[in-house]
Amino acid sequence: MNLSPNFTLVEMTKSETGLRLGIKNEPNEEQLNNLMQLAQKVLQPVRDAFKKGVKVNSGLRVPELNKAVGGSPTSDHCRGQAADIEIPGVSNYALAKWIQDNLEFTQLILEFYTPGVPDSGWVHVSYDPKDLKRQSMTAVKRDGKTVYLPGLVA
Repeated sequence: MNLSPNFTLVEMTKSETGLRLGIKNEPNEEQLNNLMQLAQKVLQPVRDAFKKGVKVNSGLRVPELNKAVGGSPTSDHCRGQAADIEIPGVSNYALAKWIQDNLEFTQLILEFYTPGVPDSGWVHVSYDPKDLKRQSMTAVKRDGKTVYLPGLVA
């Protein structure tokens, strides 16, 4: 099933952890609607702008899967409203900056990016049409803990 011209339900629900643990990562109707909006309002515009494939590292996570991967219980992934993405050959900072400058979103996190290493980390982006607060952050490790810095830090 296509969620947008270049994004499928399969890629938005694929999980190696889910496969390994036998967790069915299938959306309910609300999650499916949210995945469609995310694909159409964020992921497809990114694909169209960069003219390159967008790799979805993580999309929907049903609660059991989210717990298995150590995700926050309140994660937008659980509602089908978030994806962790990368574009091979494009700096994750450049990708996050483009999203920040060009799209509506709820939350944008440049996660574990190392300046000077373009393909380090990934970009987390969420879309909730009822809460387009455009919050941008950078996640870094400090003393073994994840710390969220305001804005995109390169």
